Amino acid sequence: MRQVVAAALDSISDYRMFDAPAPQAEPGTVVVRVAACGVGYVDALVSLGRYQVKPPLPHVPGQEVGGWIETIGEGVGHLSIGDRVMAQVRGGFSELAIAPGASVLKIPDRMSFAQAASFRVNYVTALHGLRERARLAPGETLVVIGAAGGVGSAAIQVGKLLGARVIAVASTPEKRAFAERMGADHAIESAAEGFRDRIKALCGKQGPDVVFDPVCGPLFEPAFRSLGWRGRHLVVGFAGGPIPSLPANLPLLKGAALVGVDVRQFFLFEAELASAHLSELLAWVGDGALSPPIGREFAFEEFVPALEYALSGQGQGKTILRVAGES
Repeated sequence: MRQVVAAALDSISDYRMFDAPAPQAEPGTVVVRVAACGVGYVDALVSLGRYQVKPPLPHVPGQEVGGWIETIGEGVGHLSIGDRVMAQVRGGFSELAIAPGASVLKIPDRMSFAQAASFRVNYVTALHGLRERARLAPGETLVVIGAAGGVGSAAIQVGKLLGARVIAVASTPEKRAFAERMGADHAIESAAEGFRDRIKALCGKQGPDVVFDPVCGPLFEPAFRSLGWRGRHLVVGFAGGPIPSLPANLPLLKGAALVGVDVRQFFLFEAELASAHLSELLAWVGDGALSPPIGREFAFEEFVPALEYALSGQGQGKTILRVAGES
């Protein structure tokens, strides 16, 4: 089988495609024939050793895939060979990948492999952040920063399903139009200058109730300052670069909260609830209430451009590496 591997994490150009032995399903695991692999900003950071959790070497990028069950290890009883699935795997830039059986779920007929490969992390992050961490209520106003990215677009869709009024923040007219297609009620530019005035024009003096922020860049403090009484600012990630700070008096003056959202630890510490969220989200896909967008797709041989594109922040939705077959 073909697999993309790097022995060092100095540069994306260190990655090469090799022929590798096919993996064998161990007890409690399955082997997935990968059709599509999601390539997010975090995947690109990990591939360069720049993420907070560094991978062991040699490294095969990619964590989320859509594909078919190839083989099944002992003790996995809920799957059959040939099932269409989404999975968390050990290296998704590979024609075959091992996944813990517990992480593998069958996908609805209407869900493509590309959608499956961009779903789990982004949509569980959005639902966990908005429901558990922000306690978003129907009729509240939600501001989504970085709204055209994978997790930002998921937050728009989930926010609407939870009954919120959504204001999307994105850097270009194309990204703002994309955010509106995802369901945003309004879309505004992301320039820091005049940001609070643009928010005030849409929210009035009361300000928004929740800010969903996977960027935490130049808008971090202006967005927090824009919150209304008892507002909640969700810290989801740091795609904006250096980690910002906030004067400690601001939460006090606004009666507002700065709240962290870490989906990795959510799955670790609240596995049952996280699994329930994922099942609920897949049910929304199955009944047509939720249709995840597909970002730019790259052929398997274009793994370097795919990582570079994911790192650039230019995309709309989550970037997809097409490994085999229909995606």
